[in-house]
This record gives sequence, C-alpha cells and structure tokens, in this order.
Amino acid sequence: MIKRVFVIGLDGAGNAIKDVETPNIDLIIKEGAYTYEGDTARPPISGECWGSLFHGVPAHKHLLNNDVVKKNPYPEDSVYPSFMKLVRQEWEDCSLAAFSCWGPINRGIIEESTNCYCISKPDKDLIHEIIDYIGKNDPRVLFVQFDDIDDKGHTYGYRSKEYNDEIRLKDNYVGMLIDAIKKADMFEDSLIIVTADHGGGGTDIKSHSSDHPLNTKIFWGCYGPTVNRGFNIEEEVNIMDTAAVVAYALGLDIPDEWDAKVPGGIFR
Repeated sequence: MIKRVFVIGLDGAGNAIKDVETPNIDLIIKEGAYTYEGDTARPPISGECWGSLFHGVPAHKHLLNNDVVKKNPYPEDSVYPSFMKLVRQEWEDCSLAAFSCWGPINRGIIEESTNCYCISKPDKDLIHEIIDYIGKNDPRVLFVQFDDIDDKGHTYGYRSKEYNDEIRLKDNYVGMLIDAIKKADMFEDSLIIVTADHGGGGTDIKSHSSDHPLNTKIFWGCYGPTVNRGFNIEEEVNIMDTAAVVAYALGLDIPDEWDAKVPGGIFR
C-alpha cells in the first residue's frame, strides 16, 4: 500500500541523465518503471511544464506561463485542480510540502487553499530544509524542485561539462533524500517519482524554448511497493501524467477534466 508520494523534479535535466553517471537516480527509476522518452508541455518553458505536471492538462488549458505564475496565484475556481488540491480535499489535516528553488511554483502553481508548507531557497540550502522536514513530518505528498541544472544550461550550455557536473551533484542530492526517507522509515510504503520539466540545447545551446527534441524529451521514473520492477515504459508518457499517477497511487479519483492518464504497465 502506498501511503505517501515524493515528487522530485530536476529543472532543465530533460533526458540528459541517460548520458551522465547518476547512480542514485538510476537505483530508483531502473528498479521501478521508467522512460527516457517522456514528452513535456509546449512551449517547453518552466511555467508551462510545471503547471502541466501539477494540474494534469496541457498548457493551453491551465494557461500558466512564467509571467503569469510570477504575478498571480492559481485561480481557486479552475476546473483543473492540482494534485495537491485533490489531496487536501481528501485529507484535511494531512501534511503537504513543496520545496522549490524557483519560487513561482509555490506561489503561482500550487493553490493557496492547499495550505501547503512551501519553502523557496537555493538548491544548496533547500536540500537541508527537505531532509530536516522529512525527519520531523510524515507528508502525504512532498514535492521538490531543484533549479541549478537549468541555470548551468543557460549559463554554459546544455550538455556542457558544467551542466553535466550539476546533474551529478543533483544525483547526490537525490541520494541524500532517499537516505532521509529510509531513515524516517518511509521508504517501503512510499511512491517516489523523479522527472524533469524540460531539457535544453536544441536550436540554441543555451536555451530551451523551441520544440526541438533536446528541449521537449524528458526522463520520467517511479519506484514504490506496487510498481513493476525494471519496467521500461513503452506507452507514451507526458509530464502531465505525473498528476494522474500521484492521484491513482493515493487512491483518489482522477478528475474527468484532466487529460492526464496513468501509463499502462507501471503498477502491478
């Protein structure tokens, strides 16, 4: 039985982890269900992509972009609730948390009504906040977004040495999170999802705004007590499907308004 879900997002990582040494991420996704050919939102920009991950629909439906999420909270009357809102409506007193280096996720994508414990700090500080939180709380859902991979892509180029080195560092962070989950005795009954919002370096080595596959293809993987082991997902996986997987894993009905689905073969 899955009691909680951890969603770990690596901003800008695309599917580059298949070409970089990431033993901690590999241990999670390759022991569970995974793909390196997932698809993300259009355009492949953070506001649109994280919006789809949370709200289970394409960007032209949730209407989020970088400018919108920086200025406005997500509308409470939207017919596309986030998975965080679904969980809060089902469990009024449960612990929900979001640790996002990119603050607009906490302010403009996750609804205020979720009363989510939201922290926004640089990656190097965020990792310690998350570990401390896991040690003191039992979250129903905990979301993590690390930002520095994308920053290195914009600064030095996607697939550059600096970019790849940052992926290795974030793999170490994932290992630290897994250790914290195990120490808190939550590993055996949790679903852990690891993915990226978009890649980069398609038509411009320091950008990701076009529909080039280097920008739009992402890795997606999950591990948990009912997940098929070592399952290479052949069915198409979209970033918005993350919302459906979270809902399904926790026994919640997937909203009819969502386009998100649970890819076949993930769960036993």
